[in-house]
Amino acid sequence: MKTVSPFLEIDPQSDHVLVRFEGQDLSLPLGENLAGALLVAGVMPFRHTPVSGAPRGPFCMMGACFDCLVQIDGMTVQACMLQVTKGLEITMPAARGAADA
Repeated sequence: MKTVSPFLEIDPQSDHVLVRFEGQDLSLPLGENLAGALLVAGVMPFRHTPVSGAPRGPFCMMGACFDCLVQIDGMTVQACMLQVTKGLEITMPAARGAADA
């Protein structure tokens, strides 16, 4: 799956591995920054805020803002602080609606 994205891959010839985001297969460059690779693949949003449900995605790309949170193996992690590895199963963290808060 490749959607329209304003981001470009630095080295399209690099080794790619399959990962899944929200049940969709993606081919991402092995060892690259996960948040950056997901943006290149056209993934947005990465999550929704717990209170209002507003969409969020990478902002600072250095681990300070927490807008790039994703869930991998049941743990909520910052995508900008991870590298792409083979077989990642990535989902959006569960967001509670305003009525649930």
